[in-house]
Amino acid sequence: SNLETRMSCGTPADLSLLSLAGHIPCGLICHPDKEHILYPLGCTVVIQELDSKKQTFLHGHTNNVSCIVVSRDGMYVASGQVTFMGFKADIILWDFQTKELLARLSLHKGRIEGLAFSPNNLYLMSLGGQDDDSVVVWQVGKREAVCGSPASACRSGSATIVVCSSCRDEMFVTAGNGTIRVWELDLANRKIYPTECQTGQLRRVITCGKMADDDNYFYVGTSSGDVLKVNTNNKLMTDYGPQKEKFSSAKPLPSLNRKIQVQGAVTSLTCRGQGHQIFVGTNECQIYRLNYTAFKEELITACHKEAVHDIIFPLGTSDLFATCSKNDIRVWHTPKNRELLRIVIPNMTCHAIDFMRDGKSIISAWNDGKIRAFMPETGRLMYVINHAHSLEVTAIAATSDCKRIISGGGEGQVRIWEIGERTHKLGEVLKEHTSAVSCIKIKKDDRECVTASLDGTCIIWDIVRFVRKQMILANTLFKCVCYHPEEYQILTSGTDRRIGYWEVFDGSAIRELEGSVSGSINGMDITSDGAYFVTGGDDHLVKLWDYNEGAVTHVGVGHSGNITRLKVCPGNKYIVSVSADGAILLWKYPDLH
Repeated sequence: SNLETRMSCGTPADLSLLSLAGHIPCGLICHPDKEHILYPLGCTVVIQELDSKKQTFLHGHTNNVSCIVVSRDGMYVASGQVTFMGFKADIILWDFQTKELLARLSLHKGRIEGLAFSPNNLYLMSLGGQDDDSVVVWQVGKREAVCGSPASACRSGSATIVVCSSCRDEMFVTAGNGTIRVWELDLANRKIYPTECQTGQLRRVITCGKMADDDNYFYVGTSSGDVLKVNTNNKLMTDYGPQKEKFSSAKPLPSLNRKIQVQGAVTSLTCRGQGHQIFVGTNECQIYRLNYTAFKEELITACHKEAVHDIIFPLGTSDLFATCSKNDIRVWHTPKNRELLRIVIPNMTCHAIDFMRDGKSIISAWNDGKIRAFMPETGRLMYVINHAHSLEVTAIAATSDCKRIISGGGEGQVRIWEIGERTHKLGEVLKEHTSAVSCIKIKKDDRECVTASLDGTCIIWDIVRFVRKQMILANTLFKCVCYHPEEYQILTSGTDRRIGYWEVFDGSAIRELEGSVSGSINGMDITSDGAYFVTGGDDHLVKLWDYNEGAVTHVGVGHSGNITRLKVCPGNKYIVSVSADGAILLWKYPDLH
């Protein structure tokens, strides 16, 4: 399922993934074996070894994963997904040891809101989303539904969490907006019976819950910032408080009054073993490891929260690459899948980046119309070109002599900037495009460049005399363009899903391929020898193509969002692809010999 060959029997390549779907409540789970953590990303469930950081992927969902749960003994994993309104949303039951899909359970419509295993793995309880509003009990052994019922009473809001008993397989709790219910399963009659819990005058929206070890009480966290304690036997609330923070995840731990600050709202808390370590997930897609004794946090995983717009490698090295998104640019260390540097510009979106060939700066294109240059080691701002374009700066590239920057704007202009030791001035403006420039590539001799635009044209420019040499027209919005390394041909693609081969000399069409069955092709890169190229787009697939044959040799399945850009690293060790859901995937380049 990783980067698999379609046409030859090659070994599947390794895949590394730098992200967490941090918006999913309780989505980060520490496995009972104390050696793995699990979390969702898009339509994939990621299992990561804590020591080696090796990742395994559970592929099977057709849309984004909305919840996951692990059985108490660690034998089973269950995950639910979202789907389109009116269609059935799948629950998938997995075997943790073999990573095999055991069963696909389909009854709920629209969304799976919550899942819980009974203490002895006899049953799996599932809760549908707001449009479904039903709770279903499944027999794990038989892989079939026992019974179901509306999750909440007509007069109350919808249920959003389901929590199983700690001791009894037949009891569980659902809670949500103004509703807390304790359920009993009658297996003989295939029915479940709810009892509404009484909270007096208190009205709360329940966001998380936890059953006490002896089943006498359970605790629920609320959006108002307090915790309610409810008696399981008489179904009465016995206590509540404090009233300070909003809760989205809860774990009972020995009493403490220390606190740490993490980036973003906490959406997951999960204990390793008896609680000597706690893993924290946030809605900023960060995972922290917290040592309980020292009460000191360590950031172990971080990624972009918003869509990633570009990815670039420095000249000649595969150990580093940079990505850009809303609010920031990040530099990553490839061998350890680790973030080295974060450059933050709040409330701004970076559309494109490039490394200067001398390695002394990262240049970037921003939606406020500015070009910013940063030092790659420290992230210190070196200079800003204000009003670089009247609208957004949408594309950027640097010449190999590091003396010029070429930028493209949302208004369609291509501008050439002269960069000196302490100066940066506008050299020339090229005004042929009528819509946003999406991609710029420069010839090795710095005398020519090609620009792709959403106006349906690609233009080859003479950047010595500043005139148009050739114009390529197609019934598409061009998203990407690249030179063949020998620079006599260019490749283009865009919203028409076609890959075009064009002659640089006269702009004539050589060949056209169908690049995708569905959706735009947004990113493209070619290997340094010109033998292969990669594409990615709205079909979520990374495709490796033989340049001369015009045929797909390998397909990578892993993204759940639209792929925005991708790059083959220098030396052909990795392919790195980035997508609109914030994911960064590193693929091991396949052995083609």
